[in-house]
Amino acid sequence: MEKSFLTWTAAALGTAILLTACNTNTGTTAPGSKVKLDPSKPVSLTVWHYYNGAQQAAFDQLVSEFNATEGKDKGIYVEGYTQGSVSDLEKAVSDAVSGAVGAQSLPDIFSTYADTAYAVQKEDKLADLSSYFTEEELSEYVDSYIKEGYFHDDTSLYLFPVAKSTEIMMINKTDWKPFADATGSSLEELSTLDGVADVAKRYYEWTDSLTPDIPDDGKAFYGRDSMSNYFIIGMKQMGVDLFDVKDGKVTIQADKEKIRRLWDNYYVPYVNGYFASFGKFRSDDVKTGDILAYTGSMSSSMYFPDQVITDDGTRDIDCIVMQPPVLEGGEHICVQQGAGMAVTRSDERHEYAACEFLKWFTRKENNLRFVCESAYLPVRKDSNFVEALDEVIKDKDLKVNDKAYQCLDNILSSYDLTSFYTPKCFENGYAARKILDYDLSDKAAEDKAKVDEMTAGGMSRAEATALFTTDEAFEQWYEQWNTKLEAAAYQNK
Repeated sequence: MEKSFLTWTAAALGTAILLTACNTNTGTTAPGSKVKLDPSKPVSLTVWHYYNGAQQAAFDQLVSEFNATEGKDKGIYVEGYTQGSVSDLEKAVSDAVSGAVGAQSLPDIFSTYADTAYAVQKEDKLADLSSYFTEEELSEYVDSYIKEGYFHDDTSLYLFPVAKSTEIMMINKTDWKPFADATGSSLEELSTLDGVADVAKRYYEWTDSLTPDIPDDGKAFYGRDSMSNYFIIGMKQMGVDLFDVKDGKVTIQADKEKIRRLWDNYYVPYVNGYFASFGKFRSDDVKTGDILAYTGSMSSSMYFPDQVITDDGTRDIDCIVMQPPVLEGGEHICVQQGAGMAVTRSDERHEYAACEFLKWFTRKENNLRFVCESAYLPVRKDSNFVEALDEVIKDKDLKVNDKAYQCLDNILSSYDLTSFYTPKCFENGYAARKILDYDLSDKAAEDKAKVDEMTAGGMSRAEATALFTTDEAFEQWYEQWNTKLEAAAYQNK
């Protein structure tokens, strides 16, 4: 998800079920269009979101423009409030729903992921947005983005897309060049996970060779942010839904042979020192010079450093943006992520006004202006083209962050060639996803520390790592991991 997943309690999220469906609203006039507002007595709306920095500035600018134009004409006034991080926002929503001491009331609109929106709807707190959109209006949005917002049945829309995201690969171009020149390594190798592992091994050996008087001091090349995305998308690239959800019920499909490929392309390089994770996010690790490349969300491009800061000093760096690596021989499938906006159930005037704001915010020009500053993907079918992006940049004379533009250009240029995937939600989905996020990554970090202890005690790194990368080691990990994953997914069954 953006940089962290939902932090709602597992119990609340454990009720989540997402059904992909189509709106059955017919005709060209939405029932909500009959609502009449009075510009002399405007409806006031509050919006909670997790945008910060340039993203918040862009959002606030658009809100101000709405209030001064269409909002003024129709009688709608919007105020936006950041709640901090995604986790901060989710806690604020959770507290508001549960009525926690000191909690604020739910706002009229709030950013949220599908699992959270469903949990809120279980409390009958969300408005059905299908009453305020025509079938024709909804058809203008990317189908998979709209489908993500349907729960229970094929008629009720509870989550509306405003900006979406996927993963990208970011590389420290400045430090990549001397390594590539010295070893003959190519960017093409980084198009597959298998190639990334090979290059990372080569980088470790090359950096180790630069200090011949100090053995086994090579540096890590690569890291990644979301491990749950790694498992879910990796399995999908091999043709399998790790979480196979039918009628709201999940079946875990953790084929041992396929999981072994994911183990070999993450755990093995990690304990060998070829991969690493130190800071909260891998962009932090690039900044400290601990890695050269990572896979993370599009929005992480905004945090990719301009400098590397180490004990030896500070140096400027440039970046390269690439498609995220896929498993060799696998389908070119990328994750579909990014929060939508939900509208709190209240009265027709407020619900209608909220939908009018969402329609305005996601108009082609407005939505493209926002994504220029946020490194998200636009949500309309007519906006997912580089030409559309360039047109609005030129017309509005926008100053766009270079890394954000590179990111958008890279994804939009291949948009029609890429399949985007998001798993369906299911009961206990949050708990199951947490196993994916932390189990293997924690084990890799712990075992790498053990390897370091052994080498400090005089054992060669090759001998030490060999103890952790055997078939037996994989079998042992797989059995306990699969047991924990099934226990999390099937609890209360």
